[in-house]
Amino acid sequence: MYSAKDYLKHGILFLLTLIATTLAGGEWLYGRSVLSDERPLTWEYFFLSMQFSIPFIGILLVHELGHLFTSLYHKVRSSLPFFIPAWLGFIGAPSIGTFGAVIQMKSLVSSRKKFFDIGVAGPLAGFVLALAVLTYGFTNLPEASYIYEIHPEYADPGYEQEADENVMDVQLGYNLLFWLMEKSLADPERMPNMAEVIHYPYLFAGYLALFFTALNLLPIGQLDGGHVVFGILPKQHEKLSLIAYTLFLFFAGLGVVNPFEDLNYLMFALPLYVGFLYICFRKSPLSNVNKWIMALGIAAVQYSLSGIYPGIEGYSGWLLFAFLVGRVLGIRHPEVLDGRPLDQKRKILGWIAIVIFILCFIPKPFVIE
Repeated sequence: MYSAKDYLKHGILFLLTLIATTLAGGEWLYGRSVLSDERPLTWEYFFLSMQFSIPFIGILLVHELGHLFTSLYHKVRSSLPFFIPAWLGFIGAPSIGTFGAVIQMKSLVSSRKKFFDIGVAGPLAGFVLALAVLTYGFTNLPEASYIYEIHPEYADPGYEQEADENVMDVQLGYNLLFWLMEKSLADPERMPNMAEVIHYPYLFAGYLALFFTALNLLPIGQLDGGHVVFGILPKQHEKLSLIAYTLFLFFAGLGVVNPFEDLNYLMFALPLYVGFLYICFRKSPLSNVNKWIMALGIAAVQYSLSGIYPGIEGYSGWLLFAFLVGRVLGIRHPEVLDGRPLDQKRKILGWIAIVIFILCFIPKPFVIE
């Protein structure tokens, strides 16, 4: 089914992604880079960084294999997993070494059951492994003094991190599952705060795995979560997908334009932002007039809320993903020839997947100060 060329191409991408995430891991975990003379990423620290890259990439691999094996089971032709390496250390930008992984379905998916099975298999498989990685991470935390190996300056009584302009403060956001596991499994005296989790390989790998799981399970269009909702609520899918996408886009852009900005800036930024919102709805089932109404309405409500509650903001980091979903993937789900309802076991799995999404979703995953 797959040629030697396929295995070579996908294998090289996988290897490059593993190397890229290991390089990124060295930067996050130990503050070491292959481009640094002061704190170089030596082979010792490169292999130590694999404590992050191997579980992280392993979870992504299991997720994609869940999709792949289910596709093969249903005789749907699919590509091998495409891993996307993305190490940005060479331009001095923070990165996690990858934009994730995808498989491409190359033949028609003829039934609702097949779409559901393929869509739900990946997140469930990856989630199980992520739980195992996080459980190990929370129950095997190093001594509290471990952080001084990474940041020896913290041991200085006169050190004030807030005043250190050379420190990039990366604050990770909580989700329900991470918080519950921390409270039930971790030793409070050893548990780092969310700004230091990036130095703990298994916690950071598990955290990122939950982030990607939630991203895939958004109940929108042809994302895995969209396949799930299409399977269990086919008649309501289009409406639910549009509502979910609108709320996601609204939160992403909240605070981007506000009445406290300079007027000259607003005269330029506000029309541009409304145009961006309109483009995001281009593949929606709305009429052209209603797309403009949605774009203007969202911008107006966001602008008003910013005036009533100064400082209110969503997470602009979601805007690029919202654009890709709305403009590239679309928020509609393809119709199927076989629309027979799912059996009870699949419906239960679907609701479990929705619960997993709620547990894993992180409103503000990375706040860089």
